[in-house]
Amino acid sequence: MNLRIALYTMIAGGSLAFASSVMAAATTEEVAKLKTTLTPVGAERAGNKEGTIPAWSGGYTTPIPGFKNGGRRGDPFVADKPLLTISAKNMAEHAEQLSDGVKAMMKKYPGYRIDVYPTRRTAAAPQWVYDNTTKNGLRAKVNERYQLEGGYAGIPFPIPKSGVEVMWNHLMRWRGESYQMDIHGLIGTADGRNVMTVDALGDFAVPYYNNEVSLEKWSGEYWTIRQVNSGPPIRAGEAITGRLNVDPEKDQSWVYLAGQRRVRKLPNACCDTPTPATAGVMSFDELEVFAGRTDRFDWKLIGKKEMYIPYNTNKTLQPSKDGDVMIAHFLNPDHVRWELHRVWVVEASLRKDQRHVAPKSRYYIDEDTWNAVLGDRWDANGQLWKTVYGLPVVMPDLPATASISFGFYDLISGTQYNGAMFNEKASQYKIMPRYGAATFTPDAMTGQGLR
Repeated sequence: MNLRIALYTMIAGGSLAFASSVMAAATTEEVAKLKTTLTPVGAERAGNKEGTIPAWSGGYTTPIPGFKNGGRRGDPFVADKPLLTISAKNMAEHAEQLSDGVKAMMKKYPGYRIDVYPTRRTAAAPQWVYDNTTKNGLRAKVNERYQLEGGYAGIPFPIPKSGVEVMWNHLMRWRGESYQMDIHGLIGTADGRNVMTVDALGDFAVPYYNNEVSLEKWSGEYWTIRQVNSGPPIRAGEAITGRLNVDPEKDQSWVYLAGQRRVRKLPNACCDTPTPATAGVMSFDELEVFAGRTDRFDWKLIGKKEMYIPYNTNKTLQPSKDGDVMIAHFLNPDHVRWELHRVWVVEASLRKDQRHVAPKSRYYIDEDTWNAVLGDRWDANGQLWKTVYGLPVVMPDLPATASISFGFYDLISGTQYNGAMFNEKASQYKIMPRYGAATFTPDAMTGQGLR
């Protein structure tokens, strides 16, 4: 563990307590490193000493041949070959670079493996995102309610000093400002069948990245969604709209129930509440690995380490059938790319005054993109219950490397879920013009959901 990581771990010091103070912003000297030894969003520019992680050299911005916005995304690294394969037979040799969830999957399923490809540091973002990240480094903070203050239109904490700051970086990661996803959501049953829970078109906006609005005029809303279901038939016409705010008391969400032709406000679209689109098998805060409230947990920053994680997974988008990717019990290892990267490790422990079905979790957040790429969750009995994942895809048209598909494996029941399958779709993450303010309202949802 190097000196900087040791310092961060000391600062984290177990559970965070903000009762009497607020964590200070980074110093001018620290933020200046974003132009020298750190990337513009706070990762280490240098590679590792073994040469297995290369230096960051600006990310990947070369257009993918034949790609047009709104179409299927190709794999720019299709010619790459695996460097090694890790399974139950040799996982002990690589245990330090594997999450508990990955190791548990290898033990449970003999066919589960990971193919490790050359590491490519593809992360990139527009210059204005980098400029705002530098500003945030000097002004952003987490208040006594674990809420973000003073950050806008860039990574809030490029020099993180606590676990909760790392999690806010994930929540505010760069993935474009407005986009559309046409998806299937699939449950994989314990006996190996795939059952569709949703066939939906989703419109998404990240108002936090509206660079035409200043920090002073920003409402605090950072993620908005409108999703309209076309299937399965029993759910056709249903819709959901959500608006997340840095102050979770201002979060709002509504559902349109086609059978009743009525809009209802959801009372608690948060945390361990089951999500309608997943038929209740995934909680709201498991979406995209973590999409929950930061005030429900104490966050411990373990430090940074080298890990094998899903990365540059355009490979997963290439098959034309969902069933080619989502096989019995897990995603087909033939279609998932893994690489060695440095990640921040953060543990979440339920606060004494809160309740949650998963009182302990551990998250792995990529240093280059701030995507939470893996997470493990323990149940109230202390059993490792679920391992969750995100699949980062390189999108030089944004530019970004962002997780667009996500899911979990239930290690107790043997089921699995993927909330965003694109293989049978003509479009895979379409970049959209900025949506109007009325898009994410109950009235707009009603018009879309009528059948």
